[in-house]
Amino acid sequence: GLASVTWLGWCYDKRLWPRMDLSRRKSLTPPMLSGVVRRQPRALDLSWTGVSKKQLMWLLNRLQGLQELVLSGCSWLSVSALGSAPLPALRLLDLRWIEDVKDSQLRELLLPPPDTKPGQTESRGRLQGVAELRLAGLELTDASLRLLLRHAPQLSALDLSHCAHVGDPSVHLLTAPTSPLRETLVHLNLAGCHRLTDHCLPLFRRCPRLRRLDLRSCRQLSPEACARLAAAGPPGPFRCPEEKLLLKDS
Repeated sequence: GLASVTWLGWCYDKRLWPRMDLSRRKSLTPPMLSGVVRRQPRALDLSWTGVSKKQLMWLLNRLQGLQELVLSGCSWLSVSALGSAPLPALRLLDLRWIEDVKDSQLRELLLPPPDTKPGQTESRGRLQGVAELRLAGLELTDASLRLLLRHAPQLSALDLSHCAHVGDPSVHLLTAPTSPLRETLVHLNLAGCHRLTDHCLPLFRRCPRLRRLDLRSCRQLSPEACARLAAAGPPGPFRCPEEKLLLKDS
């Protein structure tokens, strides 16, 4: 119909489309996909779509300049296409609320691709250059976090909100002396992680660059302990516009 013709017309205007949003479309048609490739967006939102693995592989192999990819709410079967796509420019990856994602799937994604060239020793993981990773609502455990520290060492923003298995030991891992993320994390979202207790709060003081720490709706955290952390700060104090949300103006 006319709507899709106009939509594709928009796609070709270089100035208007640094990002393309196809979210919540049940099916993606071939003209839509070729429109995306022709446009070469820097950011692509395919969240809550019926994108298939085949379609995603086709797209990603033709979008070498892609910097932001949003796949929240898609099926893991489709998302697993990431495993066979080199995304050298990727800086933000959103995998929130994907069903049936366990450690084994994340492992597949985080580990460097199996080596094909003989004699090549240093194979880079796919997420080595990623600065923002959103993993809200996934079934990951500390085994995945260990891989994350090794293969996504440049994260400045990490969303682990509503991850049922994230607890105090996870915070220990993220803030340990051996963790590269304690130096890089600026935004950390742990909202709704019900296993966290007040014992983990002092550990956040090990992260000097932290400017936003979201601990809202973490049932076992006391507002008093969060307020104490806010007052102490990593290097300087935070403000709390809301209970258990710690912010620092840059």
